Amino acid sequence: MSLVIVYTRANIGVDAPLVTVETHLSNGLPSLTIVGLPETAVRESRERVRCAILNAKLEFPTRRITINLAPADLPKSGGRFDLAIAISILAASGQIPLQALSGYEILGELALTGALRPIHGVLPALLAARADNRILLLPKANQVEASLVRGVQALVGAHLLDVHQHLVSGSGMTQCAFDPGALDGSLERDASNFEQIRGQLAAKRALKVAAAGAHNILFIGPPGTGKTMLANSLASLLPPLEEEAALEAAAIKSIARLRIDPVQWRQPSFRAPHHTATNVALVGGGVSANPGEVTLAHRGVLFLDEIPEFKRTVLEALREPLEAGVITISRANYRLELPARFQLVAAMNPCPCGYYGDPQGRCLCPPEKVQRYLEKISGPLLDRIDLIIEVPRVPHQDLRAPPAANGTSTVTSAQLRCQVQVCRELQMRRCAHLNKDLGLQDLEKYCALDSESELLLGKAVEKLILTARATHRILKIARTIADLEARESISVTDLSEAIAYRRHARLINVGT
Repeated sequence: MSLVIVYTRANIGVDAPLVTVETHLSNGLPSLTIVGLPETAVRESRERVRCAILNAKLEFPTRRITINLAPADLPKSGGRFDLAIAISILAASGQIPLQALSGYEILGELALTGALRPIHGVLPALLAARADNRILLLPKANQVEASLVRGVQALVGAHLLDVHQHLVSGSGMTQCAFDPGALDGSLERDASNFEQIRGQLAAKRALKVAAAGAHNILFIGPPGTGKTMLANSLASLLPPLEEEAALEAAAIKSIARLRIDPVQWRQPSFRAPHHTATNVALVGGGVSANPGEVTLAHRGVLFLDEIPEFKRTVLEALREPLEAGVITISRANYRLELPARFQLVAAMNPCPCGYYGDPQGRCLCPPEKVQRYLEKISGPLLDRIDLIIEVPRVPHQDLRAPPAANGTSTVTSAQLRCQVQVCRELQMRRCAHLNKDLGLQDLEKYCALDSESELLLGKAVEKLILTARATHRILKIARTIADLEARESISVTDLSEAIAYRRHARLINVGT
């Protein structure tokens, strides 16, 4: 009898917990039993492993084989354990030296031919294996993801025989190397949307402020005024992610089976779900505990176009991640905490037909219908939106005139992105996070006001009936405006502009 232990990694949310594959060979009728809470795809690995070993011209032992995937209470899914199971069987039958398994973790799905197929969720496994100082053996198709990790310890192969040969003789697999060029990859984006928007100078200014401090922003206006173009152009103003933040976002893409572009991988995510999205689609969950749109937008932007068209229950699910930066999913058989630190950008019409308040009187919506439409955005959700911007209709002569003629700024997206990056770097040096995430103590320390500004803020709170949360958000916006102008303290001008971004909340007839 023989017992072999091989290490691998499961995939639970954005984590990659260690799984121990314990394989025991004993006398008895030939059989292969897998225990340890395996799901259907894992149980089916028995036939994949058997065929892969035989087709690789290796010996499949005709003995009683028992495989335990520990810990037993951890759900195991997918074909990611195939390679580890096959290697453990080969080692238990004496075809691989036991000492050769020391210091390795093994991941990969097997084809019936013995070829290695790629798996999802490789990046979390790489980071976990690096923390435990073990080398990860992977399919060659996962090499691109492995090259994004600094100090990566991984080997890749294309076939079961490659792994077998490496463990027997030390050859057959390729060493993965960190690609420093990935950190300096091209960050060119399609900036045409921003630079082609005519007029809307106030909305563009608000967008720059939102980008500089990672503030949430809502555009309100009739159809065809550029709300969607403004929202889409935000991505061109955001600087590339730092290496650690980019790895977090890439790891989420990895577990969600999304393609990771090795050239654009540091570009912040931009997610724009349709208004028919369900709660599970937005916040995550389901049978397989998949990440939702709020997690896929981590370290990036979540754009909700026509936000009142989303179900109210879906919108209310945004309150927790907007405040805490994480989303907790509790189900009968699991409880997960997924990262969800995103910047919310939303757009909406002032009424169902879109022309409420139009000077030409084109709106035919009865007041109660307008009220029901606007009530889909609750006061607590509106409180979590920093800037609320009215986007009016652009006059025809301004729409057709050249940019210089209608006062449109000639500053390019690249230049604005540099200004935003300088402003964000200032915030990080000051308190290690962006202004959007300033806490109460940070507000007292970095958002102090003089007597004139305090008087102005008090009048704004009374007139606009602002909550404490909305008041704090005004202070954060004022701090960002001061940072853009390289001012050490907040001036009355900065505070006045910040209050102006809040007064348009009156366009939404709900209490704030």
